[in-house]
Amino acid sequence: MWIIPTVRITSRVMTDSARLAYLPTFLANRLLLRRQYFMSTSTKNSNFATNSKSNSSSNHPLRIALIRQKFRFDGGGERIVSHISDILSSHGHDVSLIARQWEGTNSSVLKCNPPKWTRVQRESLFAKQAITISEQENFDLVQSHERIPGCQVYRAGDGVHRCWLEERSRKMSGWRRWLLFRNHYHRYMLAAEKSMYEDSRLKCVICNAQMVADEIQKHFAIDPANLHVIYNGVDTTRFHPKLKKYRTRVCNELQISPEQSIGLFVGSGWERKGLTQAIRGLQASPELSLIVLGRDKAQYAFEKLAAKLGVQKQIHFAGVQSDVASYYGAADFFVLPTLYDPFPNSILEAMASGLPILTTTKCGAAEMITNGENGYILDSLDDTGWQNVMQKCSNREQCRSMGLQARSKVEPFTYDAMQQKLTALYDQLLNGND
Repeated sequence: MWIIPTVRITSRVMTDSARLAYLPTFLANRLLLRRQYFMSTSTKNSNFATNSKSNSSSNHPLRIALIRQKFRFDGGGERIVSHISDILSSHGHDVSLIARQWEGTNSSVLKCNPPKWTRVQRESLFAKQAITISEQENFDLVQSHERIPGCQVYRAGDGVHRCWLEERSRKMSGWRRWLLFRNHYHRYMLAAEKSMYEDSRLKCVICNAQMVADEIQKHFAIDPANLHVIYNGVDTTRFHPKLKKYRTRVCNELQISPEQSIGLFVGSGWERKGLTQAIRGLQASPELSLIVLGRDKAQYAFEKLAAKLGVQKQIHFAGVQSDVASYYGAADFFVLPTLYDPFPNSILEAMASGLPILTTTKCGAAEMITNGENGYILDSLDDTGWQNVMQKCSNREQCRSMGLQARSKVEPFTYDAMQQKLTALYDQLLNGND
């Protein structure tokens, strides 16, 4: 068994400026740039949580651990961890983050970085070490954002691994499907998932979509009363139809005619996100353009596919962008033909920006879409269907009308709304009312 020394770092030891002084200049500048957006939402979280502190029924501070392997300013899952930390800290609780790597969190950090020669070891050794640290530190409550048996609260932001494999296997041949489910990494994840959900220590699962809650109840022996659906929040001020003012600038940068209808695809892990289907959907609509934000190590393969289908001039790979908002403003519709996605924050941002959504039946965000009103929902493998709905989106006026419906639908899903529900749940948990 590997014994890894625990290193505790608290935000009171060094100021932010002192931390940045230890980084190379280009990394410090990059971190400061990305922090601008994060801090704007963090301030809102802190203000709201401070106002609700007096309403908390928790009368004494508790020591709480949040587990996340990697913590970065620009990660969607990490922003949720930060929101949760803000809520708990504002109620007077002592919050620590157990992580392998971290960037810029204001929480105390317990470093957990065991060896990771293989994917299985990366997950299994971190899980064992993180739980060991939590037991050594004698926390009152342990919440994990990774599939780790032994936690009391789990946020199922990654969905159900079995369901992802089932969706992925649908487009595979028989022998590849057989190999997929016998892969050592996937077998470990399936076992860890089952062990965690059926562990008697697990008291609460926070789901970001009803789809995820239903899948958990279907596949695991768990009390349905322990499943709580709390949708993510979105900054409806920053992401707003007024972003349309950036359309001309972005079109000029990418050499797209502003008169064309423009689709937007955002994310990494392009196989799972369904970029192949989005590229194929362009075939029937030569008047469409598609902007792709994000990165993938297989980008060259997607470029080759676009060239093979004759749509290479319609697709624009813009890479990772620190200013994502302006690209929402440049687009007419948002397309995410994902094979499986519990609830991508990008869809909330697109809806708040006034874009209709094209997504799939295995995307949790489909719960916010009404077919033909504020978007379209299809099977991820319906080639003809995707070509048809993308062709419909060549009508910019129709997109504008549907986008207003999308904006109206998402307006109640603010950070404050999310925090109110989380606060109520934590008050219930921390007072022993399971």
